Amino acid sequence: MSIKTLSFGCRLNAVECEKISAMLSGVVNEAILVNTCSVTAEAERQCAQTVRKLSRENPNGVIFVTGCGATRNPDLFAVIPNTFVIDNKDKMKLPVYIAALQSANFDAKLSHTEVFKSNEDRLSKKFIMVQNGCNHDCTYCITRFLRGPNISYPYDNILSDVRAAISKGFYEIVLTGVDTASYIIRDEKGLFLLSDLCAALLRDVPEMRHLRLSSIDPASPEVPKIIELMKQDSRFMPHLHLSMQSGSDTILKLMRRRHNADKLRELVRLSDGAVSFSADIICGFPGESEELFNETAELVREIGLINVHAFPYSPRPGTVAATMPAQVNRSVSKARVKKIYDIVGQNRARFMQLQLGKTVSVLVEENNLGRTPDDIDVKISGAKIPDKTICNVKLTGIENDRFVGLRV
Repeated sequence: MSIKTLSFGCRLNAVECEKISAMLSGVVNEAILVNTCSVTAEAERQCAQTVRKLSRENPNGVIFVTGCGATRNPDLFAVIPNTFVIDNKDKMKLPVYIAALQSANFDAKLSHTEVFKSNEDRLSKKFIMVQNGCNHDCTYCITRFLRGPNISYPYDNILSDVRAAISKGFYEIVLTGVDTASYIIRDEKGLFLLSDLCAALLRDVPEMRHLRLSSIDPASPEVPKIIELMKQDSRFMPHLHLSMQSGSDTILKLMRRRHNADKLRELVRLSDGAVSFSADIICGFPGESEELFNETAELVREIGLINVHAFPYSPRPGTVAATMPAQVNRSVSKARVKKIYDIVGQNRARFMQLQLGKTVSVLVEENNLGRTPDDIDVKISGAKIPDKTICNVKLTGIENDRFVGLRV
């Protein structure tokens, strides 16, 4: 391909890379596109380090840098040779890329990529962007400033993307966005919300074998409806990743989150064991004492999260939380992250033991490795199964924190 892509951070960035690459192909001779992340200072640093390395390795290459990191701190990237910074608001506008090339102090038509290694997975599932931006005001988040307000895409566009993915052999679809739970279309028929979108896709695309959601806000009134849909249709994978962030009501208020600990308990009760849960958790948020952290740790144990993305709080300049008092030492935050992972590991081990002997629908991703409906790795014994295959697998054992199974 003439356009090589590299994305950091959320899956939304990878989806955008696909769309931008398709837009540029046939117009730009050859280029590298890097979609950056700014969720933490470390993420931003890694993005800049990678772009500098790409520039050194490809002195005759064109490098487009876009995304949240490039939007928040364009000067960090603009000084890198042969690099063109594209603001988030312009990333889907072809004339902006063409104008950038025309301003180059070298002949961009001779652009050549010599060294390139992508971090993109060989995906067997297809991520579909349904929404972008966010209307909320969490005190720690920089992304909402960089992505702009909530924009939801029309159902016909999403339906077309899903059908195109299936025509290319992707039978597991994942709906993603910055704030997926806020998906909303208003028209003469009324409101069309995320649960309506999921129900419509399950109805209109019978050949879709698996449907999943990316991270979802537990405060949304759509979540209980989603849980009910998962109970009703076996094609809707019964696993939800919650943007939980904390299990302490005190910290959640400081974060300006819209849910509390009881809301999380309520969702688990509504699932009645039919849906499993994972979550994002920030450790060491300003004001998080040991006692308040323990509230989070105990809730993680109580609601039985089977996976987690836990990370130390990182102050982002321009956010309210960056100037809050009682900032927590990073070494303390890192130790708390480890405690959360230890608890989740115990939860997952118990959960996996209860699944042994069951037959489940598995997406085979690569080398007979697949994902169960609860988003846990499984190694399938026996003959080679083609990637992207969805098949029934009996879970017969556990090795190295993943299932072992047999195709049935």
